[in-house]
Amino acid sequence: MKRVAVVTGGASGMGLSICHHLARRGHQVAVMDVDGPAVRRACAELRAAGARALACEADVTDRPAVEEALREVRAGLGPVEILVTSAGLVAFDSFTDITPESWDRVLEVNLTGTFHCVQAAVPDMLAAGWGRIVTISSSSAQRGSPGMVHYTASKGAVIAMTKALAREYAGFGITVNTIPPSGIDTPMSRSSQAAGHLPGSEVMAKAIPVGHLGTGDDIAAACAFLCSEEAGYITGQVLGVNGGAVI
Repeated sequence: MKRVAVVTGGASGMGLSICHHLARRGHQVAVMDVDGPAVRRACAELRAAGARALACEADVTDRPAVEEALREVRAGLGPVEILVTSAGLVAFDSFTDITPESWDRVLEVNLTGTFHCVQAAVPDMLAAGWGRIVTISSSSAQRGSPGMVHYTASKGAVIAMTKALAREYAGFGITVNTIPPSGIDTPMSRSSQAAGHLPGSEVMAKAIPVGHLGTGDDIAAACAFLCSEEAGYITGQVLGVNGGAVI
């Protein structure tokens, strides 16, 4: 069935790949991102490929902006049935160098932003008796990553939130799962490499059992499945897409 999907952080990287995969499955896609020009470019791409797409410029940390964006989605496409929370902020600091402001900002985007979007969208799913929510967490939260305590803590909380939401809404036809990526070649990871926070792609690939980095399409394919009718018996799960790096 064709559904209305909202993808946060959907204008680039993994989020954009997720938008394209959902569109290819026939869904209508609302692209939500803080970067207005990128949102409009992403929607133009989707429409050129034959999809029905809506641009929503919004910061996930701004609750009124999120609620306004979802009102636009309901008016333009219909009630929200699929939500993918891909918007995120990565940060690298030794623990003693993390400022309270940096700590708050990372959690505000990665955790509180997820909270805002899910809480604003879930009433539509409850009314329909059907819904799919996929959060994008991180393998850093599964194995612990030095120099990223604030980021790791925020993504670990997203995993915990996902499991609690899955139990709370399992009886309402709503599934909630999370994908913690690892070793994915994205603009964000390339920026981190250029800044010296991550090793080069060849070095990273050697640490991955399958021997190469993943792509946004790898994440998107798993996400599209979790958003499908066929995945209705899967909820509260942590689906690692990581080439065997975390087992």
